[in-house]
Parts: sequence; structure tokens; C-alpha cells
Amino acid sequence: MYTKVSAKDVVRVPPERLGDDLRVVVKEMLQDRLEGRMDKKMGMFIAIQDIEKVEEGRIMIGDAGVYYETTFEALVFQPKMQEIVEGGVVEIVEFGAFVEIGPLDGLLHISQITDEYISYDEKGAKLVTKDTGRTLGEGDKVRAWIVAISLNERDPGDSKIGLTMRQPGLGKLEWLEECDAEAEKKTVAAEKADAAKVEKD
Repeated sequence: MYTKVSAKDVVRVPPERLGDDLRVVVKEMLQDRLEGRMDKKMGMFIAIQDIEKVEEGRIMIGDAGVYYETTFEALVFQPKMQEIVEGGVVEIVEFGAFVEIGPLDGLLHISQITDEYISYDEKGAKLVTKDTGRTLGEGDKVRAWIVAISLNERDPGDSKIGLTMRQPGLGKLEWLEECDAEAEKKTVAAEKADAAKVEKD
């Protein structure tokens, strides 16, 4: 999800900044240009952390700025297929829920929440399961699996990440805790039954 990467880029330092500390200026230029931007191969740049190396500058004819090839370290957000993620529900709509995973939102389509039939409660802004009456609303924490990724370099906010919770071990965290508690009760009951049987024999 979050990864440190080493990358290279060419940075133009404008003439009015040429007397300043070169590493500081290069870092500021990279921050302005890259932070919050999307690269399909690397992911979304969250922070430029360190300038590893600045090569000797080059001057272009007709340009008073100086160009420096720079190697830098950055923190990026890279959603990966089949990755299990946890996040908060930020919006409920008729066709599903949007879940915040890092700086992007993933879509949990209504068909990918559970095997039960789900209805949309517009007034309560919740999704409600038919058989168990479980609800999913804004602020709920969920564990989901990434099943589709389409990153948009021009408009990172328009990137699409598809999620599912239909596999075992996935779902609203509250539901998972309930399932764990039920499983523990069954285990304890089975152990008691086995102990009683042994005593009887």
C-alpha cells in the first residue's frame, strides 16, 4: 500500500533561486510538482522525503534556469491487486459504499458486500441486509480485498478501485468480531461436551 521508492527526475531551478541551498530548492520543486500526483507505474506521490543525489546542472539556450538530474526518495501509495485493506466508509449510495483507503476511495459494490440481499435505506443513509438485519453506514470500518484497479494520472480523484468483502475473514469489522465471538462460544461448548463425554466413559 504505502511504499518508499527511489526515483529520478530532472528539476528546473529558476534563476532567482540559484543562490539558495540547492538540495532545499530541488526538494521544494519536486514537492510542488509531484506530491498528490499519480504515476501509473509508481502510484500516488504522498511525500518527497529525501534528496539522494543532485547531478551537475545543465543550461538550455534561451532559458535562464538550470536543470539538475536528481535522484530522490519518496513515499508513494500503490494499491495492488489481491491486497487486503482496511478503511472507513465515507459515503453510502444506492449501488454500494465508498471506502477510504489511503488517499483514494474504493468502491464496494452492493453485490460485493455479502451473500445476503441488501436494500438501501435512503433516510438512514445505510445499506441493510435482509436476513440478519446488519447495517453498513458512514464511519463504519471494513476489511476488504482489492479486485480491480484503474488509476488516472490526469485526475487522481477519478481513479477507480474495486473492492469485495464476500470472502471469509472480510467484512465490517464489527461483523467479524461477532463471528469470532460465535466461533469461540461453539468451541467452548464443544470442549465442554467432549469433557463431559470423557467423564461419562
